Amino acid sequence: MNGRSVKSCTVFAAQANGVEIITVEGLAGPDGGLHVLQEMFREHHGLQCGYCTPGMIMRAYRLLQENPNPSETEIRFGVSGNLCRCTGYQNIVKAIRAAADTINSAREAAE
Repeated sequence: MNGRSVKSCTVFAAQANGVEIITVEGLAGPDGGLHVLQEMFREHHGLQCGYCTPGMIMRAYRLLQENPNPSETEIRFGVSGNLCRCTGYQNIVKAIRAAADTINSAREAAE
């Protein structure tokens, strides 16, 4: 929401009026291709029941904007406000780390 990570359950609809909102669906490319975070969650089994997945991916998206190369500890702290009922945290961390590596490699190749 306007570049900030927010929990939708704590935001009133009126607060969203006229602001920029990016959702997990909005991360996909114009061609419908998955965003690197979505792909890494799929590849590294970072999603299980799917209940926490949108929030985890959106928080990870913002985390990687704030810190493009987070450590495992920083990733765990960064997503600590989102709860996984399946205890899939290890794979979630792996997925975020892999996404960071992929994004950073692409950035370095472009330079």
